[in-house]
Amino acid sequence: MIELEGLTKRYGDVLAVDQLTFTVRPGVVTGFLGPNGAGKSTTMRMMLGLDHPTSGSVRIDGRHYRQLRDPLRTVGALLDAKAVHGGRSAYHHLLCLAQSNGIPRSRVGEVLDLVGLAPVARKRTKGFSMGMGQRLGIAAALLGEPRIVMFDEPVNGLDPEGIHWIRTLMKNLAGQGRTVFVSSHLMSEMALTADHLVVIGQGRLLADTGMADFIRENSRSTVRMVSPEYERLREVLHGAGIDAAPDGRGGLEVTGEDAAHLGELAARHRLTLHELSPRQASLEEAFMRLTATAVEYHAHQDRPAADASAGGGWGAGWDARGSRGSQERKEPRR
Repeated sequence: MIELEGLTKRYGDVLAVDQLTFTVRPGVVTGFLGPNGAGKSTTMRMMLGLDHPTSGSVRIDGRHYRQLRDPLRTVGALLDAKAVHGGRSAYHHLLCLAQSNGIPRSRVGEVLDLVGLAPVARKRTKGFSMGMGQRLGIAAALLGEPRIVMFDEPVNGLDPEGIHWIRTLMKNLAGQGRTVFVSSHLMSEMALTADHLVVIGQGRLLADTGMADFIRENSRSTVRMVSPEYERLREVLHGAGIDAAPDGRGGLEVTGEDAAHLGELAARHRLTLHELSPRQASLEEAFMRLTATAVEYHAHQDRPAADASAGGGWGAGWDARGSRGSQERKEPRR
């Protein structure tokens, strides 16, 4: 279990993490979401004792990270897959970590086989692809068979097979009762993997809730209705005080109404329906809706690419808040 209480981090005048309080519980995959600059990486670094909080605390199974005698046996983490000496082989990289934490040498071969790197175990890591580096980072995180695992963007560089593998791995670890905490910008993957979500924006907690509840509370559901009696259907809905908008595909889109209620209404008026389909919003839509005011860097989609060269370089395509990240910060939120 990971417990944060009032966790705060300042870099000079910049407040990177602002009074975060939440608990990451065992037995579920907890997703950690937030826009660029929200403070996710800074928060994870403080969890691992790599950064010191300005105030507040983080406890790992009731203790501060620095109090853990064999940290790799308690917490396994992947924050930066590139943090490897390129002159070492994958085997010797993991062996060094194992020996420093009292982990048997035999465990090195086990995790290399688990992540699919056994055939290249004796090759120097400087020749590894991004995906191979990710697998090695995951192997290091699992080396001590920890009760808690933390992954920052674990699917970077992985092929479809690798993405499916890491998704299954995280679910299996949670199923064993371990604490699994994962940060990612890939909403489609998070929707398939996470059971619980912690969402932050500009360093502040925005949501701490289950996946289904998060989508329901931060999005709107619609029902698509298609009928050969299009105009009459609109009249019936209007007469019932229900707003319906054309969906551009020959149907009507109704917001805030139950599909069963709409079907019963159509039946009472003997209306033929060719389609009555409820549509649940995606995790991406719910996330965008919740974090709309917490996004720090905005690209202007309606501005032509030529503006970048005509109006002062790449920065011309960003709003005024974009300059805040590059000019005011001594240490950016990540």
